[in-house]
Amino acid sequence: MHKAVVFDIGQTLVDYKKPMNWSKLYRPAFEQIAQKYHYHFSEAHYQNAGDVLTKYNTRINPRDHEVSSAQIFKEILRGMDIDPDDMEQVKESFYMYFRQDCVLFPDAEPTLKGLSERGIKLATLSDVAYGMDNTYALADIAPVIRYIDYPFTSNDTGYRKSCTKGLEILCEKMQVSISDIVFTGDEEKDMVCAKNAGAYGVLINRDDVPKHYGQARTIHTLTELLLLFDAGK
Repeated sequence: MHKAVVFDIGQTLVDYKKPMNWSKLYRPAFEQIAQKYHYHFSEAHYQNAGDVLTKYNTRINPRDHEVSSAQIFKEILRGMDIDPDDMEQVKESFYMYFRQDCVLFPDAEPTLKGLSERGIKLATLSDVAYGMDNTYALADIAPVIRYIDYPFTSNDTGYRKSCTKGLEILCEKMQVSISDIVFTGDEEKDMVCAKNAGAYGVLINRDDVPKHYGQARTIHTLTELLLLFDAGK
């Protein structure tokens, strides 16, 4: 019997208008930072930022363990001759560049509200980009976070999907068996994580392209999850 639903955030609950791989946007992001704070970056500075970010780009270099924003931006600032005391403003501007157009999917709130009203435990388990602090990552679900009992990211667990360790840690916190978990996400790594951990993987596929990631079920709108919990009534 399903007792809890764990959601990915990006492209599951929140629509991010930027591409999944940010590689081509590193320079525009830092050009905006330079303009805002009157930094003067050389070609070597931009190259350094790109090299560091590529190193931590999990679309290019996958990893299981999470890395903090402090570690990543310490390397960036050192190679761009930026005062270490400016780290927070640089981080904020960088992350905001990629978050500025994001919106909740229309089906997110009715689904979370409906599941909460049914007594289902709710959580998130989302991999953050480039160590993005929860201050920013969870701000994108602020309008619906009241429904979520355990708003977790890879910052909280220390692990990234498809590694199952993060889901296992979250299940311990929720005091729910992994076999009773519905893990909902939009990517292959979400479904691999669910299957390998023993959870029920639900793929949210918002387009018409068939996707076979080993999921137990495919839905096209989040509200279809409500039918899963009403099926036995």
